[in-house]
Amino acid sequence: MVQRISTHHGMMAATRPQGRVASMIVSGAASLGMLAMLGAAALWFHYGTTVFFEMIAAGISACF
Repeated sequence: MVQRISTHHGMMAATRPQGRVASMIVSGAASLGMLAMLGAAALWFHYGTTVFFEMIAAGISACF
């Protein structure tokens, strides 16, 4: 007869650390996104809308 190599208990133990890593990645990405949004808002208030949009357009055109 064929026997299972791993048990259900072993599978549960391997899944728990992956959940922690995934939640750390998601929270890190959310923090980075929030930091980018705060930086954009700070530039908007400091330089005004016209200069802000010109800086974004210059940055995009420098990439291509």
